[in-house]
Amino acid sequence: MPDVIGIKAKSAKIIGKEQSDVVYIDRYAVRVVAFNAAGQVAVIYAKKGNYYKLPGGGIEKDEDHANAAAREVQEETGAVVKIRHSDGCVASTEEFRNDLHQTSYVYIADVVNNIGRPELTEEELADGLTHEWVPVHQALARMSSVEPTSDLGKFIQERDIYLLGEVSKKLTP
Repeated sequence: MPDVIGIKAKSAKIIGKEQSDVVYIDRYAVRVVAFNAAGQVAVIYAKKGNYYKLPGGGIEKDEDHANAAAREVQEETGAVVKIRHSDGCVASTEEFRNDLHQTSYVYIADVVNNIGRPELTEEELADGLTHEWVPVHQALARMSSVEPTSDLGKFIQERDIYLLGEVSKKLTP
């Protein structure tokens, strides 16, 4: 999969356990820690499942990581972002859940225009997705303080706490 940013993560975590008797479907995704002008990050709350997550989602065929990241943030928050190319991929996760083998890559971005109109899918609307902008420490606290009501929510919680934590470490002198 070509990428203008480069996908070698500086740190990585495996979530779940690969089962030798399962045939997995591979999926590649981006997650974004998007900063607005006030230094706050976007965090998304899923009412159905009771969890917080970073903006992001699947990388479409023939789409590079930067374009996928920008598209996902705009769809989920209404913000137009520019990826910090100099930071590259800060961290990644490799996830094994049911028959899904997903690799997620996290990038840092800056908001260049916040039109404020998310374009959520029917599934995202049904899940009750909403977003807000909060300081990094509050985003981590919110992600950590909820008790997800689904296995999916638990996977997402573990993944995004790790990814946001790695970005936070990178930004702390």
